[in-house]
Amino acid sequence: MTSPAPGRPPRADALRNRAKVLAAAEEVFAVQGTSASTEEVARKAGVGIGTVFRHFPTKESLLEAVLVALLERLAGEAEELCSAADPGEAFFGFFSRVVAQSAAKQAVTEALAEAGIDARGATGRAGPGLKAALGTLLARAQKAGAVRADVGPAEVMGLLAGMAYAAGRAGAREDVLRIAFDGLRPRTRPERAAARG
Repeated sequence: MTSPAPGRPPRADALRNRAKVLAAAEEVFAVQGTSASTEEVARKAGVGIGTVFRHFPTKESLLEAVLVALLERLAGEAEELCSAADPGEAFFGFFSRVVAQSAAKQAVTEALAEAGIDARGATGRAGPGLKAALGTLLARAQKAGAVRADVGPAEVMGLLAGMAYAAGRAGAREDVLRIAFDGLRPRTRPERAAARG
């Protein structure tokens, strides 16, 4: 984004335009992938191409900003769910939403990779907040008995990343999620159940 004069915050209309460009870019890249042009983003946002380039001088900087915004939004959603009445529902619901939104994130990440840009810069800025909020969701779900106690945040992040990638590539999202969720839930040990019966 073009920097305002020192000590002056960006104008409200500039902030609105930036938000419109980011929202349009996320949608355009999710649908069209890496072939989408900045001109298409400008059309979708209802702004001129000059406005796009004022905020994002290159397509790569726009892609990176979209990825950061996606990760920040997911972190915010996770933080809000940390006080939900049903910790298990909050955890599994968030997991499902991340996988559902993976198409947009994948398109952006792939576009950055094709352009030779490492997406770790974006995830390095927005990733820690997401990881912390997800860790809290996990801990609450485990305390409520909805998730196995032997699963840690690193395993959940790895599973979430893999599931998002696989669901975007292979489809059958609901079936894949059901299988993953079965693996995350506490196991009922048949021998203990039989001993109690």
